[in-house]
Amino acid sequence: MATPVEMPRLGNTVEECLLAKWRKQKGEAVAEGEVLADIETDKATFEVPAPASGVLLDTFFAEGDLVPVLTTICAIGAAGESSEAFRPRPAEAAAPAAERQEIAAPAERGAGGTGEMRPSPRARRFAKENDFHPQPVAGSGPGGRVLEDDLRRLYQSAPRASSLARARMSEGHEIAAPGSGLGGMLRARDLAEPAQPLSSLREKIARRMRESLAATAQYTLNASADATSLLRLRRKIKELRTTPDININDMVLFCTVKALIEMPELNAELAGGKLRPHAAIHLGFACDTPKGLLAPVVRNCESLSLTELARQVKQLAEQAGQGTIGPDDLTGATFTVSNLGGLGIESFTPILNPPQVALLGVNKIDLKAVRREGKVEFAEHIGLSLTCDHQVIDGAPGARFLALVKQKIESFRGDGECTI
Repeated sequence: MATPVEMPRLGNTVEECLLAKWRKQKGEAVAEGEVLADIETDKATFEVPAPASGVLLDTFFAEGDLVPVLTTICAIGAAGESSEAFRPRPAEAAAPAAERQEIAAPAERGAGGTGEMRPSPRARRFAKENDFHPQPVAGSGPGGRVLEDDLRRLYQSAPRASSLARARMSEGHEIAAPGSGLGGMLRARDLAEPAQPLSSLREKIARRMRESLAATAQYTLNASADATSLLRLRRKIKELRTTPDININDMVLFCTVKALIEMPELNAELAGGKLRPHAAIHLGFACDTPKGLLAPVVRNCESLSLTELARQVKQLAEQAGQGTIGPDDLTGATFTVSNLGGLGIESFTPILNPPQVALLGVNKIDLKAVRREGKVEFAEHIGLSLTCDHQVIDGAPGARFLALVKQKIESFRGDGECTI
């Protein structure tokens, strides 16, 4: 009997996933455990393994479809076996990507020329015979269909191109400058690289950044803290070779948690016009991964020692980098820290992750001149950049919190647990 394969439930908060890519096609043999498809949530990309060996009898969704969790996406069985019993009913499935596009923009493709070009058979033959591949345009045929005459007029009015330029244009390269060849002929050097569509994850990140800036009143305060205590402890940890290897970022996260315990008004969310303070500190930390920016969340940090916090941070960061982190570990942060110090950044403007009302940026450690007992000395300082939502946190409370983090960093001391 055939085996259905469902869109997995990737966490309690995920209701649908994007079917990003089929790794196996209908009719191909698959082995148990082989990857059938790549799927994406708002936060990360995951793989769907085959639950059994056999033949991929059918796929019920196309790449780009949004599919509700626990919906059957394909079926595996013996060659020739029917899979119709597992095909989702229309009410259960999301509209396929192509279908949604037809519904959303029928007029746009017919009249605006911004979508897919729909050439007639004769137009396709003309394009092939003349190696002519223009950008999508609206045609004069019914529903914007591109006719042979439309392409012929475009061909006659288009600038001449070298054979290499024509080949590049057929691959998606676009004209970026007037033809630099003899008589205005287009050469390969006159073309720009093909535009690359954003990945689903990149699109979501971009959308959230725009929404963050549009929906909040953000301001950023900058300060620095004497990092002597942090560096002294770091050297001691390296000498002792403790496990886990606690680094400067772990210490700053720990200091941030201590500051949030004393000033809980920054450990809050603003959603739907209502401010929701949180007693538990769920700390998100920005993590650069091959697939883009992710922010794993360490929960209930107020009850963790430095060692426990460092261990969880390293585990989550490793999972995020490998693409194995679960969706529930990427949601629910009440405050976030973003550290760019390792990349040599002296100061930056962190962007809030709504509904959070504050975010701390950590910068590089640099020598700074300070006056002590009438003398000028140089001490290593770590830069701090705090972004707050002015709708909730005025400048003075924001400055007090930043001063508190600075105080925690400068008074950092301790043994194995490094208490403040």
